[in-house]
Amino acid sequence: MLNERAQILLKTLVERYIHEGQPVGSRTLSKFSGLDLSPATIRNVMADLEEMGLIISPHTSAGRIPTPKGYRLFVDTLLVVKTLNKVELNHLENQLHPDNPSRLINVASQLLSELTHFAGVVITPKHKGAVFRYVEFMALSEKRILLIIVTPEGDVQNRIIFTDKPYSQSDLIEAGNFINQHYAGCTLDEIRSRLDSELKQLRSEMIILMNAAIEVGGNAINESSEAVVLAGERNLFQVHDLAENLISLKELFELFERKTKLLQLLELSRQAHGVKIFIGGEADVASLEEFSVVTAPYEIEGEIVGTVGVIGPRRMAYERIIPIVDITAKLLSSGLSQH
Repeated sequence: MLNERAQILLKTLVERYIHEGQPVGSRTLSKFSGLDLSPATIRNVMADLEEMGLIISPHTSAGRIPTPKGYRLFVDTLLVVKTLNKVELNHLENQLHPDNPSRLINVASQLLSELTHFAGVVITPKHKGAVFRYVEFMALSEKRILLIIVTPEGDVQNRIIFTDKPYSQSDLIEAGNFINQHYAGCTLDEIRSRLDSELKQLRSEMIILMNAAIEVGGNAINESSEAVVLAGERNLFQVHDLAENLISLKELFELFERKTKLLQLLELSRQAHGVKIFIGGEADVASLEEFSVVTAPYEIEGEIVGTVGVIGPRRMAYERIIPIVDITAKLLSSGLSQH
């Protein structure tokens, strides 16, 4: 456990490095720490912090910079989170009012990027068992039918069904009406389990059409679920610490392309209450070694359904990023719950 003097010096070092981006020397610590210590004493404390793995001295400088371990201690025990200024708070509240859910999610990722100048990310709500609110069939040609599916969240999915026989428009209306009247709000798994016993009253060719619709519809909704919405990735090219490390940036953008690992990481924050921070290697994703990820879960009617977050350099203003992510998650929860 660090004594108070060491805590103050570590806090000052991290804050100055985040602010200036340069290794921090004993003279700077003496000036900004508020402690009346001799340069020799400060150097001794710095040596102790370095031995503990909290700071490191780059080869080109006599100053020190925080390690991921140092950042972690700073974030967990020394950080003083700022409140958002009124302009930023009003901007978030005005943009994240109840509206079309898919629009809200896109706006949330854009706002996170805009306010932090890093990459904003949102995992869209996971569809439990692929539920739909409404379906409609439209004939495209003799054996091609457009299936239109509307989810309870208002998302619209369109898929084409290929059939062995032609269906008249009245057939398609009949099939759509039957599904909407009997199964709206059910999961597709529930519908499948009820098909055999409940569709005997329909003609066999209608059963074939409905089975095809349930199969295609389930795939369509599942494909759209758990999507990652990213905004502002190119902001990271403007970050001085990262612009010089093109290999790390390349690996990060490959992670954005694949998204699977990113989903796994963001999934962890669903289990957290409030903001969760991954610093460097803590994410257990090699591509994020030089980055930090600040996340928070969001809810619909009290149930956690997704995650919002910011991806940026380890040298980020955590005291400012944390409330932006936290408030965005809360406003998105409120907006989606009122829809």
